[in-house]
This record gives sequence, structure tokens and C-alpha cells, in this order.
Amino acid sequence: MSAASEAWTSDAWDSVLPFQLDALGVRGRLVRLGPSLDEIIERHHYPLAVARPLAEAMTLCAALATSLKYDGIFTLQISGDGPVRLLVTDLTTDGALRGYAQFDSWKLAIALGGSAEAPDGYVPRLFGHGRLAFTVDQGQHTERYQGVVPLEGPTLADCAHTYFRQSEQLPTGIKIAARRHERDGKGHWRAAALMVQQMPEFDAGRLDIDPEQREDDWRKAVILMASATETEMLDPALPAARLLLRLFHAERPRVFARRAFAARCRCSRDRIDRVLRSLRREELGDLRDTSGKVVVKCEFCSTEYGYDDGDLDRIYASAA
Repeated sequence: MSAASEAWTSDAWDSVLPFQLDALGVRGRLVRLGPSLDEIIERHHYPLAVARPLAEAMTLCAALATSLKYDGIFTLQISGDGPVRLLVTDLTTDGALRGYAQFDSWKLAIALGGSAEAPDGYVPRLFGHGRLAFTVDQGQHTERYQGVVPLEGPTLADCAHTYFRQSEQLPTGIKIAARRHERDGKGHWRAAALMVQQMPEFDAGRLDIDPEQREDDWRKAVILMASATETEMLDPALPAARLLLRLFHAERPRVFARRAFAARCRCSRDRIDRVLRSLRREELGDLRDTSGKVVVKCEFCSTEYGYDDGDLDRIYASAA
């Protein structure tokens, strides 16, 4: 394998590199996704105009989820009245990433006006009026946290900024890039998210810094983050640590242990059994195929689970 091919397939692409700018009282993370996006997106054969928002959303999900302390599932969901009705992605604390989209092909073609790709600033055109929701689920014995904001702004990063402003969270800056590249006759996705967040004075060890200096430091961090180009963020030959040093060299970024992600769905026959068991048997008619089997398809990974009448007898007998 050539050095170039190794760069494209490196595990470092499916990971987050946390970092801290002690001189500015700022922490951050650089997320890069590659092979996991290929596995999730390409199996669905989404149009480019749907695939790119999904790639960006999965990258945003990873950046936000890894900025929190939780043990469970972080879910990002976008719903609207536009051509793309629904987009869902989630990440577990052990790094299992997945996502899918629902869209109207006819409305999408009209919205794009003959173009194949989503334009920059696509949120209003593709999603219309809707909302962005973040959910943290840590299990049945804990209270779920959910944050919901309207879709405001041309990009997903702008929508996330709206959430941080309205929820009175710490000042946060996010930049996202995603593109599909042709290589070896196949399409490959690369996406990246760069996120910076102002730290509380106590955590940053900067209690003696006056508010004006603190604001100047924050503004500098955002300007430096925004200076990252799409080419740099998606360059397979530019390691993440080197990119951070290039952007924040005067601030001497301190990096921490990398966390890896993998495309992995949580669906299973046992889970589908429980879903069917929660329904009345006479309600399953719409799920039967031409052979009479009940077929359930996972939206995330497209795996199909088939049940004949004997299987259904077993499921409902166990519920008695």
C-alpha cells in the first residue's frame, strides 16, 4: 500500500483529538471521519445533496458528544418540512457511530434546480422550517437530557451556534467541512469538525484575568479556528496534531489521548423481537412482503429481519 493510500485509510480519520490552548483559556477538539462515513453513507446510495448533510451531521454529532461527560448514547436529530424530512445520527460512549436520512426525491430535485450537490448554506433550502435536537440517553434509570432549537442559519455549524447561545452554554465556535472524493474508481467521504470552547475561569486557572482580556483571548481563538481551510481540514497527508500546530502554533496547543470511532449499528434480532412484541399481531399486515413474511428493515444499516408465522408464534408466546 502506498503512503498516500495509507493516509486515506488511517484509523486517525475515524477519531477525535482533544486539545487545549492554555494561553487563551480555551479547549477544543478536532474530529475527522473517513472510512466510517464510507461504510454508513455508501450503503444507502444517497444522492450527493443528502449525503453531504449527513456526513456533516455525523461529524458535528461526534464533536458535540465528545465534549460532554456521559455514559450512553448522544443523538443529533434534524427534522423539517423541506425535501430532507429527517436526519438522525448517534454516537455511543464506546465509539459506535451511525446515521441515516429520509428525503423526498421529487422535492429534492426541484429544490436543487438541476444540480447534483447541496449548495453551501443548504440548510434553509433542504430542510426548510424545522428544528435541531440533541439528546443524551444514559439508560432507563436516568433522566434523558434534550436540547431543542429552531433551524436558524445557512449551515449546520450556524444551527449549533444557535443552540449554544440560547442554552447559555459556554461560548463555542464550530467549523465543519465534508466532501466526497473519487479514488481508485470509488467514492470516498472525508469530513472534519473543528470546535473551540471557552473554559470556565476556575478550570482554566485564569481567575486573575480581567473580563476584557478574556474576551480578547476568546475572539483570537475563534479567528484562528476560522482560518482553517477546507483543504487543510480534509487533507489526508496532514496529521491532526500538525494541523492544530499550524493553526495555533503561538499558543502551543496541548493535545490529549485520541478517541476512535467506528461505524457500528446497534440493531439485532432481539431488539426487533421486542419491538414486534410491543405491537398487536393484527397490526403487522403492512410489514408483510409478497411471500407473507413480516420484514423489518433497520433504517440505519439497511439490514432486513424476516419473520414467518412460526417466528411470530414464538415471539408472541414469550409475551404471554
